[in-house]
Amino acid sequence: MRRFHTSLFGQVLIALALGILAGVLYPKFAIGLKPLGDGFIKLIKMIIPMIVFCVVVHGIYGAGELKKVGRVGFKALLYFEAVTTVALALGLLLAYVFQPGVGMNIDPRALDASALGTYVDNAAKVQSQGFADFAMKLIPTTVVSAFTSGDVLQVLLVSVLFGCAMSLIGEKAAPAAALIESMSAAFFKCMGFLIRLAPLGVFGAIAFTVGKYGIGSLKQLGYLVVLFYGAVALFVFGILGAILRMAGFNIFKLIRYLREELLVVLATASSDSVLPQIMRKLENMGIKQSTVGLVIPTGYSFNLDAFSIYLTLAAVFIAQATNTPLALSDLLAILAVALVTSKGAHGVPGSAIVILAATLSAIPAIPVVGLVLVLSVDWFMGIARALGNLLGNCVATVVVAAWEKDIDRQRAHQVLNDVAAVVKLDAAASSAPRADKPGKAAGGR
Repeated sequence: MRRFHTSLFGQVLIALALGILAGVLYPKFAIGLKPLGDGFIKLIKMIIPMIVFCVVVHGIYGAGELKKVGRVGFKALLYFEAVTTVALALGLLLAYVFQPGVGMNIDPRALDASALGTYVDNAAKVQSQGFADFAMKLIPTTVVSAFTSGDVLQVLLVSVLFGCAMSLIGEKAAPAAALIESMSAAFFKCMGFLIRLAPLGVFGAIAFTVGKYGIGSLKQLGYLVVLFYGAVALFVFGILGAILRMAGFNIFKLIRYLREELLVVLATASSDSVLPQIMRKLENMGIKQSTVGLVIPTGYSFNLDAFSIYLTLAAVFIAQATNTPLALSDLLAILAVALVTSKGAHGVPGSAIVILAATLSAIPAIPVVGLVLVLSVDWFMGIARALGNLLGNCVATVVVAAWEKDIDRQRAHQVLNDVAAVVKLDAAASSAPRADKPGKAAGGR
């Protein structure tokens, strides 16, 4: 075992503690550290499009069977819709049972809507988008613009098309496949350099948060925040845990394996900051590269489990706080609208408030101005959203891989059971190109 202070897990944990101390003792100085967290996330986002492209293209080419790739994609979307619906229903149920907004007795006319600013304007754009608009947004203006915009779904579209074309070309595409494999190794090496900056990014992000909002920031709407964290925990350990158990794995062991990435997400409130590392770790578990490459990037837009809980819970909270009566039809409408609007969350500036505004705008009974009530605690709820979304996508990848028999179960159990194996795999991943090429092992090219 590596020493605690030399491991990334230990360094992130130490940075987390130091950031809290800095925020408490020197709040003005801590607020000025925000660029450290923002810069770290930007560095990671900078490299995500190329990593997604390389992983997806090489995975599809190595799989050797396009029907299988399509089958994996279909099963992933089917899983996403089923689990997301459960998450939305859970948010409604908990809001109805615990009634976090009851007793606030807030008059919507007394709320200051100026704080919403561009959120409502962006929400109107999201709400006005039909299926055709959503589909057109998936298509980049040019191949290059997909990468410059950083839109993961656009990059995924280009990657799937390119990978399928290479697979159909066959052996003539072998030189391009070798080049992409080498590029993948190089970009993952770059990612290894950047992730060493994680403690610095965590320190800056958590120091800013504590410095600006204070330790007691949760008191104003503490009940809602606590209920949301409880809902996400129930979903992760109860629902996702049961789903993962049916696939033959343990949620607690998976969380232990991903502990470093989860700590980074906890401090930065962004799951984007660990996307490349998560993809590499899932491959190291023995999941085929093609499955990881399809499920994880798609899940970042279509499988936002914790975000779905937030949408329905916050919508009902606002209704309760403003004494707005909700009929059963209103609750079903919230569920139906949120099922659609939740798919547009990733990549939208201020996505949580924007998508919540779009959802409320479709339910005339609930005053949209009630969004002001959750603005002050949205960042704190964002931590649980990011953690829940990330774990939901990791579980989805394992389940779809098990469904398709695209996972080496013996290797996966060894990794999840043996801490020493985790350390060894992490060291190998950061120092060498992929030793495990699932597509080739499966009889691909």
